[in-house]
Amino acid sequence: MSKLIYLDNAATTKVHPQVLEAMMPYFSEEYGNPSSIYSFAGKSKKAVEDARQTVADFLGANANEIYFTGGGSESDNWALKATAFAKKEKGNHIITSAIEHHAILHTCEYLEKNGFEVTYVGVDEDGVIKLDELKAAIRPTTIMISVMFANNEIGTIQPIKEIGEIAKEHDIIFHTDAVQAYGHVPINVDEYHIDMLSASGHKINGPKGIGIMYLRNSVKIGPFIHGGAQERNRRAGTHNVPGIVGFGKATEIAKETMAERSAYETKLRDRLIEGLTAIPNSRLNGHRTNRLPNNVNVGFEFIEGESMLILLDQKGICGSSGSACTSGSLDPSHVLLAIGLPHEKAHGSLRLTLSEETTEEDVDFVIEQVKANVDRLRSMSPLYTDYLKSQQ
Repeated sequence: MSKLIYLDNAATTKVHPQVLEAMMPYFSEEYGNPSSIYSFAGKSKKAVEDARQTVADFLGANANEIYFTGGGSESDNWALKATAFAKKEKGNHIITSAIEHHAILHTCEYLEKNGFEVTYVGVDEDGVIKLDELKAAIRPTTIMISVMFANNEIGTIQPIKEIGEIAKEHDIIFHTDAVQAYGHVPINVDEYHIDMLSASGHKINGPKGIGIMYLRNSVKIGPFIHGGAQERNRRAGTHNVPGIVGFGKATEIAKETMAERSAYETKLRDRLIEGLTAIPNSRLNGHRTNRLPNNVNVGFEFIEGESMLILLDQKGICGSSGSACTSGSLDPSHVLLAIGLPHEKAHGSLRLTLSEETTEEDVDFVIEQVKANVDRLRSMSPLYTDYLKSQQ
């Protein structure tokens, strides 16, 4: 068996050993329910509140503005649905982008079936939202703007501060899905005028099944899950204490290591981009520099991305052709279509997302294998044969 080279960190990450160590006592020794009043449970409650403060400090927020959820998708659903129904007397219009995660897009579809109107703002060829189009979409009935901080497929970082300023100027609630950006780039909710923010633990070497919603105190929305007084009556359900502790510890580590980790991953990212885009008839998807430090997304003409993934897997290389949430779909990525790629080119894209454990040797081996597999797959492609004939 070849050495495992895991390059799908946008899908999920390995739990950091220190995160696992911090979590372990709350599975067995300190198992009290933090909602209980006896002193034994007080240790669990303190652990939850310490984690809440850690997350708040990381975002430049107040601790009472941080709510723990079951993950990024839940936080996205809560942000959109609760805001829509809380503000429906003011208006029924929501603005988002055409390249959002499906947790946003499918929630918007649900809201459209329930009397709300949604505008999906386009992006340029690098995946950057068109600010002029965003401004033009604002109506007197607009109650919310939701734009992701960084795209999960192509890694492009959005002009969040500018979007926040636009929203604030028009007194519109601004939500950002920061699931991919949290812990990888600096985020300050006041500086960026963010009213609501979603993040997830398993993208930053934390556990799966835990997320957060930042909710500015001035934003008044209802609960998402009813049934108990947890999370200040906003999100019922017994606290996932080990998960919350893990999220807090992962945030702490991410904050401490961000600058060094980002520099290292950016160096490897650029090495991988240069190697892969040297392959003829290839294209970098997403902004060349204004992208997540660990994200590489390259499209290759005349091949199928799924076939490439199977061949790479045989060499111990884990990658993706897009979002893990749609890996079972045969449809081309909505993100790649939105940046202007035709269907046949969108099908041939490969997403590789690095970590601090990725080495230069790993990157060079991946480049070598991708080149060999592109040649192999193109040799079996009638379209590539026709293309070569047309070049003669």
